Amino acid sequence: MKLQGAELRRIRMPLVAPFRTSFGVEHERDVLLLRVVTDDAEGWGECVALSDPRYSSEYVDGAADVLRRYLIPALAAVPHLDAPAVAPALAQFRGHRMAKAALETAVLDAELRAQGRPLARELGAVRDRVPCGVSVGIMTDLGRLLDEVGRYLDAGYVRIKLKIQPGWDVEPVRAVRERFGDDVLLQVDANTAYTVADARHLARLDPFGLLLIEQPLDEEDLLGHAALARLLTTPVCLDESITSAKSAADALTLGACAVVNIKPGRVGGYLEARRVHDVCVAHGVPVWCGGMLETGLGRAANVALAALPGFTLPGDTSASERYYRTDVTEPFVLDDGHLPVPTGPGIGVTPLPDRLAEVTASTEWLPLSG
Repeated sequence: MKLQGAELRRIRMPLVAPFRTSFGVEHERDVLLLRVVTDDAEGWGECVALSDPRYSSEYVDGAADVLRRYLIPALAAVPHLDAPAVAPALAQFRGHRMAKAALETAVLDAELRAQGRPLARELGAVRDRVPCGVSVGIMTDLGRLLDEVGRYLDAGYVRIKLKIQPGWDVEPVRAVRERFGDDVLLQVDANTAYTVADARHLARLDPFGLLLIEQPLDEEDLLGHAALARLLTTPVCLDESITSAKSAADALTLGACAVVNIKPGRVGGYLEARRVHDVCVAHGVPVWCGGMLETGLGRAANVALAALPGFTLPGDTSASERYYRTDVTEPFVLDDGHLPVPTGPGIGVTPLPDRLAEVTASTEWLPLSG
């Protein structure tokens, strides 16, 4: 397979409601989509970088720039291109995992489409549908939070995740438990908002029977997470700290976590995500698939990943309507708390041309020659 060209497409996707975390409030997603054209097929990838570098050092404009100037031209020099060749070809460029993940996904999609093979089967999926959780942002008051949680439980979501930060943690969890009972699968996500000095306060969450507390400390503080894990009965889960299979192995060896959230964009792509999964399975550690408010393109690939055997906890693979009134693909619709795993070739979905045109802010075609 030979890369002939690539298209960078910026789209703007208004959210159905503002989504608030400790990093700030999102009202719409400025999304970078990537379409690659090879001599065999074309493929799509979605970059999950946010508009500004608050969640991570990557951001949309930076991702577009590094793809345009370095990553895509590097692949043009690969004579026999396939998905496993992408990471070695891009290894000379430090970081930029989200941009690399989008490019690898697009190449993987094109390769599998040309061969008529679905991504789920390529990754090693063992299920044809996956259980779905939902992430609930920080609210202005407990009444709104309880209304929101109740709405998602009525919709059929099998797990609730609450975003927390100092000043919005114990009481929201208590309120949800008192209203909806102990049978609801409940977890919290701190997005690095605490320090080890908050251990005694975070231990106040232990009586509520949470599945896990996600990324309570700074992403680089593995030793702090290991110390915190010894002080809490609530399992510690790492998100931002896990950037590769090696970092996952290091964290597990240190005892920094008992659960891992796998986000393909954060680790550089779905092939590395599968390696993180394999490391965790080898250590007997459960994993689940995190989300970055993806459109149907990124959601399709995440659902395929979440069908692997080690994904034993419900992920943030919500239905399309959780975030968008109209998706750029056929919408993912919740059915008895689950989403179906795409069975078509590649990632199994393609953009709807009219809908894609409606939300497109700009396109840039990058022709390539060998």
